[in-house]
Amino acid sequence: MQIPVPELPRTQIIERTRHRYEDIHRLVEKCWTISAIARRLNLDRKTVRRFRDTALDELLVSARDRRPNGALEPFKAYLNARFTETQGQVSGTRLFLEIQARGYQGSRQVVRKHLAALRAGTAEPVRADIPSPRKITSWIMRPRETLTDSQDRRLLEVRLACPYITRACDLARAFADLVRHRRGYLLLEWIRQAEQDAPKPMQGFAGFFRQDLDAVTAGLTLPWSSGVVEGHVNRVKTLKRAMYGRASFELLRTRILIQPWPSPDSGRSL
Repeated sequence: MQIPVPELPRTQIIERTRHRYEDIHRLVEKCWTISAIARRLNLDRKTVRRFRDTALDELLVSARDRRPNGALEPFKAYLNARFTETQGQVSGTRLFLEIQARGYQGSRQVVRKHLAALRAGTAEPVRADIPSPRKITSWIMRPRETLTDSQDRRLLEVRLACPYITRACDLARAFADLVRHRRGYLLLEWIRQAEQDAPKPMQGFAGFFRQDLDAVTAGLTLPWSSGVVEGHVNRVKTLKRAMYGRASFELLRTRILIQPWPSPDSGRSL
């Protein structure tokens, strides 16, 4: 007797994965490029490439293991805390009304199911709210007085949890102080500290400064910059690309010469 092959449940994610796989491979067979398929199906190019190069069975298994964050996910920590406080003696209706006042827009039945899972001991642990690297970077690079109390507290928690971030935060803020207040005479000391005990990416960043130390020091000391020159280069490239294949070099030269340019004094930093 042959055992039947177990079928995946026909969930919304499973069906969407099947249809997306069929649509992408149908266009691939027609020799469509990845960029064209991405524009046609309104997908990212990486998604199109993954569906093109990955077997359907593997994609379905990955879709089966995915658990989308529902409307209740941001409120599970509060529900778990209330369940512990009341020692389980709280109704689902009361919890539903409490989180609804906090912005919950889901159904009452979902709250009751989560409460039943808590009582049965089968509820999944709530994932820690870990800030993204981009968010941590924004907290570090912004002036400390502009951070809210919540952001300052979260950054302190991250610093206590990771000594590498603590050291990187201190050095990044010191370098930002050099830039804002033009303290180029302290650059060499900052490079020495960074090369001594900073994380490796920051050590490499500091090492590049030694290759042209005089220029970097001047940039952190003098009030002038190369902004005007970079602006001229940007305008020339814009004109060149707008006229590529449509006009001659003489017309391009004429447009560049008659283009109004800012005065040299506009490059002075404010």
